[in-house]
Amino acid sequence: MSPVLAGVLQLLALTAALALAHVPLGNYLARVYSSPKHLRIEKWIYKGIGADPDTEMRWPAYLRGVLAFSLAGVLFLYLLQRLQGVLPGSLGFASIDPDQAFNTAASFVANTNWQSYYGEQAMGHVVQTAGLAVQNFVSAAVGIAVAVALVRGFARSRTGELGNFWADLVRGVVRVLVPIAVVGAVILVVCGVVQNFSGIHEVGQFMGGTQEWNGGAVASQEVIKELGTNGGGYFNANSAHPFENPTPFTNLFEIFLILLIPVALTRTFGVMTGSVRQGYAILGTMAAIWVGFVALMMWTEFAHHGPALRAAGGAMEGKELRFGIGGSSLFAVTTTLTSTGAVDSFHSSYTGLGGGITMLGMMLGEIAPGGVGSGLYGMLVMAVVAVFVAGLMVGRTPEYLGKKIGIREIKFAACYILITPALVLVFTAAATALPTPGDSMTNSGAHGFSEILYAYTSASNNNGSAFAGLNADTQWFNSTLGLAMLLGRFVPMVFVLALAGSLARQQPVPATAGTLRTEKPLFSGLLVGAVLIITGLTYFPALALGPLAEGLA
Repeated sequence: MSPVLAGVLQLLALTAALALAHVPLGNYLARVYSSPKHLRIEKWIYKGIGADPDTEMRWPAYLRGVLAFSLAGVLFLYLLQRLQGVLPGSLGFASIDPDQAFNTAASFVANTNWQSYYGEQAMGHVVQTAGLAVQNFVSAAVGIAVAVALVRGFARSRTGELGNFWADLVRGVVRVLVPIAVVGAVILVVCGVVQNFSGIHEVGQFMGGTQEWNGGAVASQEVIKELGTNGGGYFNANSAHPFENPTPFTNLFEIFLILLIPVALTRTFGVMTGSVRQGYAILGTMAAIWVGFVALMMWTEFAHHGPALRAAGGAMEGKELRFGIGGSSLFAVTTTLTSTGAVDSFHSSYTGLGGGITMLGMMLGEIAPGGVGSGLYGMLVMAVVAVFVAGLMVGRTPEYLGKKIGIREIKFAACYILITPALVLVFTAAATALPTPGDSMTNSGAHGFSEILYAYTSASNNNGSAFAGLNADTQWFNSTLGLAMLLGRFVPMVFVLALAGSLARQQPVPATAGTLRTEKPLFSGLLVGAVLIITGLTYFPALALGPLAEGLA
């Protein structure tokens, strides 16, 4: 079987699996976040944290819940790392330095999971399980909760109430993430992913010396790492490590886990708003972008430009032989079009244009299909902008799902869109202008610039992957990347929840003959164009200095 055919077959198998799970999981999620009943274990949790799950919240109260819970998570994870040296199960590792502890705490709470350390050489069992793995669950649940709040904003009328954050958070963990993660972890263990609490042990000779590895609860953390679009690996090699991702089947299964909830949430959106066809329109937009990026990535990596690539059958540098170009390209596109950041290959070794595709996927806002929750609310914000543009073109007041898109709503949407590019470009400019940050670059020229651009793009968009040629374990990068992750996660949530509250207060307007049919393919095409044009205009100069210059050289 040719490598190209193998890649296409993997794409088809993945699409079929997602199609089978789309309706049942999407309907289940709609029931979870609409049910008035609480499970017994949920009642215990509410009692323990002192929350009333039946109290409806307006958007400022909902936002305060998000920020307070996340701040507590940052402080707890920071202290856990700083105290690692005196904790049991530390495997003899010392406490984490302050700047790196801040970076890691911000990273995992912000659902970014950027890692400026070697996981198997820095973090003991307690930090990995009680700290990082826990944040993999709750940070994902926060993203779903914010997305559900925005969906309620479209679905409700003449009220500013968006639900209860604490109820949405707990339900996301207890009813959604934990059950799927348990099943997924069992599958990974059966397929060869390790799951233990062993210490450091010697595994054999390596390049004239001994090689040592520590075990860990890898399978349980691996599954939520992908399912929650987190991305932080137990080992530095991430999903390229055979302990995390041993076979081509586990590779495809992990890609399936990354896409599962973001794809299903489009069905949840359609069910909760009473228009399933609207959900399919959003899903079609996401699918069109994702398939297009996969096709472009495979084309750039399979293209045989030069004798080395012709001999290898494609750009095999930095890729695992057991996954090949097809599986690696599929994983790379999926992880950068979502806020996952897990990698099964070395993105810095991709062709110039291939590396640019990974960056552009993040620059789109990771909305195809995006992270758990963040992908849906990001695409819905873009839909609001597309409706507004369409209304200007035909001279009508723009409407979406019966809600008027006025000055207030478009201001919130515009602020949401602008905050992330501002973070990426300002921090990248500062890092390239100052003398010290440039010392962290492994490469010079266009590729060196791409290393820095990729780092801040990844951090600000809460992705977490890296070109990996950049030494980011410095006080400058740990501090600025940590700040970019926190701002890139929580400032957009302010505008999303404000938009949700504004929409929920509106009285729905009836559809007329002049109303734009947003469930039609025409609107999906308009939405794809809006996403690509807005992103292209914002990031094209930076891309031209980095991956485009390298790819065209």
